Amino acid sequence: MTTPAHAASQPAEGAEGPKSPVGGGAPAHRPSMVSGIARIARPHQWIKNLLVFVAPGAAGVLLHGDVFVHALEAFGVFCVAASGSYFLNDAIDVEADRRHPTKSSRPVASGVVPVGLAVAIGVVLLAGSLVLAAVVAGRDLTVVMSVYAAVNICYSLGLKREPILDLAAVSSGFVLRAIAGGVATRVPLTDWFVIVAAFGSLLIVTGKRSGEQRLLTDAETAHHEVRATLGAYTPSFLQTVRTLSAAVTVTAYCLWAFDRAAHAHPGHDPIWFQLTIVPFVLGLLHVVRDLDAGHGHTPEDLAIHDHRLQLYGLVWVAMFAAGIYG
Repeated sequence: MTTPAHAASQPAEGAEGPKSPVGGGAPAHRPSMVSGIARIARPHQWIKNLLVFVAPGAAGVLLHGDVFVHALEAFGVFCVAASGSYFLNDAIDVEADRRHPTKSSRPVASGVVPVGLAVAIGVVLLAGSLVLAAVVAGRDLTVVMSVYAAVNICYSLGLKREPILDLAAVSSGFVLRAIAGGVATRVPLTDWFVIVAAFGSLLIVTGKRSGEQRLLTDAETAHHEVRATLGAYTPSFLQTVRTLSAAVTVTAYCLWAFDRAAHAHPGHDPIWFQLTIVPFVLGLLHVVRDLDAGHGHTPEDLAIHDHRLQLYGLVWVAMFAAGIYG
């Protein structure tokens, strides 16, 4: 599970840096610019980009032909684009980050990486992701990556200060990853799949906001020193959005599972697709419980460290595989 020390802002979280020496101790070692650049790239956050494998996986074609290779290419493209957005976000937010209790240790805010260099690297990476998208998957993936880049830039420049729109902007990043996987592998995306991705993303992002609120003092929130929109959301509002999102996600998934069962290949038992509803709902309830307890400020940590959630995921994969290959 996560700890309050890992509070973060979208699109990525910061990390504690070296602290000033106390008394007559030796000065803290100043990180190098290279290590600072690596920190801004946030490779630990690339786990989110695994969403590109969901569409071909849900279609049961991930291991068919060169589908996996195309999905892996899309994963790489998103890693480049996501890191580019992190560089721009940190450069734009440098003044606010310097007033933040933990983000002040970020490489740009602490002066390890110059603002101009961060902007330049961010622009190069985002532009490079568009070129890579065009090379590996053509126009459709390039369009998806262009939308991703535009949303992230608009978010950093102002959408983060607009209530509701900031939730939509952050959620769209998860949805675009899922869509990119389908586009890169030429897998048609069903309506129910997109709805599950959209409202599941909204659930996670709203839980992230709830977790961030719990880590801040009333004074910090009231003075907008950390995140401009946190003070605009009441805990009851965020809980309502989480409840709505969870309800729509479960409903849409059930409809997707029954639709998938109806189109099962001859000779395969469709009941396995329907049974995947059980681990899916149990896993979702587990996530909702964690979010309600305020553990959602770093959702990627839930995926990495929550072994019970991973178990639900493995059971889901086993049941789904039985429906595909059984």
